[in-house]
Amino acid sequence: MTSYIDSLVEVLGGAGDRPVLRSAGTDTTGAGLLAAIYRYARVLGHQGVRPGDLVALLAPNRPEAVAVRYAAHLIGAAAVYLSVPPSPETRAAMIAQFDPRLVVVFPGTAGLLPAAVTAPVAAVGPVPGVPLRLDTLAAAQPAQPLAPRARPSDLAVVISSGGTTGVPKGSRRDFATYSTNVAVPGPAPGRRQLANGKLAYLTQILVDQTLLGGGTVIFQDQFEPAATLDAIERDRITHLFLVEPQLFTLMDDPAVPDCDLSSLRALTHIGAMAAPVLRRRARARLGPVIAHTYGASEIGIVSALSPAEHDRPSRFACAGRIQPGVDVRFRRPDGSLGPRTGAIEVRSPAMAQGYRHRPAEEAASFTGGWYRTGDLGALDSEGMLQILGRTSDIGGTGVSPVALQDTLCRQPSVRYAVLVADPERGAPGVGGRGWVAAAEAWPGGVVDPEQCRAGLAAVHGEQTAASVQVMPVEQIPRTEQGKPNRPAIRATAQAVSR
Repeated sequence: MTSYIDSLVEVLGGAGDRPVLRSAGTDTTGAGLLAAIYRYARVLGHQGVRPGDLVALLAPNRPEAVAVRYAAHLIGAAAVYLSVPPSPETRAAMIAQFDPRLVVVFPGTAGLLPAAVTAPVAAVGPVPGVPLRLDTLAAAQPAQPLAPRARPSDLAVVISSGGTTGVPKGSRRDFATYSTNVAVPGPAPGRRQLANGKLAYLTQILVDQTLLGGGTVIFQDQFEPAATLDAIERDRITHLFLVEPQLFTLMDDPAVPDCDLSSLRALTHIGAMAAPVLRRRARARLGPVIAHTYGASEIGIVSALSPAEHDRPSRFACAGRIQPGVDVRFRRPDGSLGPRTGAIEVRSPAMAQGYRHRPAEEAASFTGGWYRTGDLGALDSEGMLQILGRTSDIGGTGVSPVALQDTLCRQPSVRYAVLVADPERGAPGVGGRGWVAAAEAWPGGVVDPEQCRAGLAAVHGEQTAASVQVMPVEQIPRTEQGKPNRPAIRATAQAVSR
């Protein structure tokens, strides 16, 4: 089997002087990136990095971060882009659990490295207190080709979770599985992918796929609506990926009508809790380019809905068709398998082999070749996958949080709302206020909780409406990745109630 890194080296070699990366207005050519990969590969080898070792990167969205990762893969070692949970103690525990051979920091990320880390640390760029400079050493190395040393069964990639509920887990894949995960159907030299999400998450896969297809990646440090719109227009972006809160922020930006979005072919959003009314508003505001995928770092993409398939109202309530080669089954509350609805379990060629050094969590989530997603879903009459919410948010009520969220987002005072279960308030729908709905108002407005309660009661009944605590917030708490921060929403609600 040909590893993805073999294919990437071939593609970059063929690119020559064609730009493949752009960062802060500066282009990196295929030849330039390949030369950097060879130089960094020699330096990592001199530092004792071998097949089976793990190189961890606290990485900015920069070409040099990509080059170091590819260099590790070239010599058969694995790499992980580290997520950044808020507390230094959690970050230190994550790094200790991943057990890297080397930790690589950059001037813009070195401050995130916890003091308690015991693994060797190297820097790319000047970092006070880190004398080992990989970039300086690499500059003295030859750029002659090196034969890729990755073997199919060698550990290749660890993808970190966000860690909102504790120490982040790292899903692991060998080179054979990861190569399946990033495989592209064919050349796509016209693809211009805007990468403004953290490399620790799906962005790393989008970068790999774009480069493997012969396209170009345009880096931004982070998502910001005005900068995103400027990049689409200036750099003629064809593909963009956003998590749902980012999509909804972008679509409501007042500059959208005056921005040239004609280059866009697909604006893909991911996440299981998008209210259909918001998805329809995204298409109306941004054009017929909205695509939707459902998946997770552990299993890759499970289902997808293309822009062309957003052609009828029912499609805005689904996550698309299950992808070829992916198997989905549904487990009922009693443990038996159901034909069309239940807790979603997935089997996929791109599925991770487990969690790095987390045997208990691995045994709980990966079982018998299947991954338990924790989501409740169903197949609709067209065979499209519907995501009804987290199983923990639904409880025994059968009421979908997505449906409640959709109702809230239809209220005149609400721009965006996210609904989660709050176990401390009792089971959802069974007395008390089992759900918390964090709700953002339109600019210059305020959320009207009584109006929201009346809207919920009209659609879902008084008992369900009484189980929802509507909590106006200036902005819904978000994770480092940009997703709704569910534990933070619960904690905010509990603080408000005290």
